[in-house]
Amino acid sequence: MKKTIRKINSVILSVILVCLIFPVRASASYEIPKTCQVQTDTGVAYTVKTLDYSYDCNTYFSMRDIAVALNGTDKSFSLEITKNAVSLTPGSAYTPVGVENIPWEDVENPDISLRRNEMKVNGQEVRYYTLIMALPSGHYDCFMMVADLAMILDMNITVSEAGVLQLQTQAPFRIDPAALEQAGYFYGVNSVLVGDAATGEYYYQYQSDISYPIASTSKLMTCLLAMEAISQGRLSLEEPVIISEAVQALSASDDGVIPLETGEQITVQELLLGALLPSSNECALCLAEAIAGSEEAFVEKMNQKALDLGLSQAIFFNCNGLPSYTQEPIPAKRQNRMSAEDMFRLVSYLLRVYPQITDMTSLQSATLQSLDLEVRNTNPLLHNLPEVTGLKTGTTNKSGACLVTSLTVDDGNMKHDLIVIVLGTEDSIERGRVSELLAKYALQVFDTGMEETKNEALPQNLPTHAGAAVDWILRTARTKQ
Repeated sequence: MKKTIRKINSVILSVILVCLIFPVRASASYEIPKTCQVQTDTGVAYTVKTLDYSYDCNTYFSMRDIAVALNGTDKSFSLEITKNAVSLTPGSAYTPVGVENIPWEDVENPDISLRRNEMKVNGQEVRYYTLIMALPSGHYDCFMMVADLAMILDMNITVSEAGVLQLQTQAPFRIDPAALEQAGYFYGVNSVLVGDAATGEYYYQYQSDISYPIASTSKLMTCLLAMEAISQGRLSLEEPVIISEAVQALSASDDGVIPLETGEQITVQELLLGALLPSSNECALCLAEAIAGSEEAFVEKMNQKALDLGLSQAIFFNCNGLPSYTQEPIPAKRQNRMSAEDMFRLVSYLLRVYPQITDMTSLQSATLQSLDLEVRNTNPLLHNLPEVTGLKTGTTNKSGACLVTSLTVDDGNMKHDLIVIVLGTEDSIERGRVSELLAKYALQVFDTGMEETKNEALPQNLPTHAGAAVDWILRTARTKQ
């Protein structure tokens, strides 16, 4: 009986994550105010205001309402919310302001922006997308994905048979990717892979053997060849490199990230930082020219290294991951490609042979002294999980939003680099959310081991794919105003 309950809870968790995180297209183009019922371990149910952003069931929950529901539990938190910022302090009691846990007043659909508002947890910056709304009372409320809040508080979430969202404050946040896959969560992702680079063990994989465009995660190969050249004495970190006309032209284009001018000098270390943190295409090109004399010659080295490492589905056309056009009358638009399994092999090799790469990729920002310029890391997970040490984001129209994440953990005898590869999400919001969920799963497996997943028939009253999950939630868990 306990196994059945655990299984049902696992599937229900997958359902709620699908409905809260996986966008299902609807006619709405702005925020739809609704309410739902939320219950904690105390058994008391609370009315919680929600906003569906652009899509039905793309749901963000009132943090003030949730804070009241969690008061008196181990997951209580206080809140300070202003027009553009949120501060959350776990373990502190929340002081209500009189607007909590009541249905929406008669208001038109609000028009507010989903964005990465300034957010701090215990005074430390974190990166999540939220909606901040001014209330008629003069206060502000912040609306957040319940899965994001559950990860912050390390709290499990399920749905009861009556359709009530349950916040399990005595249970840590846990996910089952196989159940999420069965529910359709990964329909919006090209491929994912979670594993341990130290042992080579895969924790979870989805379409990981299929080749997809990889965008700027290509720069990991570029930086690998740069580290190799440094180790062989052909380059040094402090060696100055002169900016070429080709590098300046790329810098001045729409794909430029860092302003570089012909004749300027910048060190190899600064080029590595520029390529890895803000994903500078011109810094990658400058490295390629410094190593091989031209980008064409460097691409040959990239493809040869891929062969040497056994990356059977990898192909590179340039050093930075941008679309590459042929010079034919009808030009072909080509992009660097690789499977998630190939990326896992590449990253495992990089971290094993040149572990110092994470000295750079773990930085939230860095100053390029030669340019007197501060650059910031595009990896949001560096702010959310202390174990994260890198590695690289990437985005093109064809590739979607990609992220290769490394997390360093210790089993008492040795360090392990856990790797999370997410290729082809629809935008940076989903990229960060999917990656963080799977990073949490990687830590979960490392700490407690993998639970056996069986593809048994589900109870008939539970949904088995994303569309059915939405219908189920609409029928049982939601009440429109």
